[in-house]
Amino acid sequence: MIPLTSPTTATAELTSVLTCPVCQHAQAEQMPTDACQWFYECTSCHTVLKPLAGDCCVYCSYGTVPCPPIQEQGKGACGCC
Repeated sequence: MIPLTSPTTATAELTSVLTCPVCQHAQAEQMPTDACQWFYECTSCHTVLKPLAGDCCVYCSYGTVPCPPIQEQGKGACGCC
């Protein structure tokens, strides 16, 4: 028998590729596990990214992978969305 892993016990992916909506530059970044990241400065054009309405952080808005709390527990898990 193969044990099943529930989504709440799965390990979160901690690297996400952020893509700037202004210049389309993509940069892999390590996500924090203890807080949402509300701002990110694009390393190419220096635009400061902020979360889109309804998102808790820049990773949920511009990343390939949502932030760890959202990955593990779903929308609203970080208490700020």
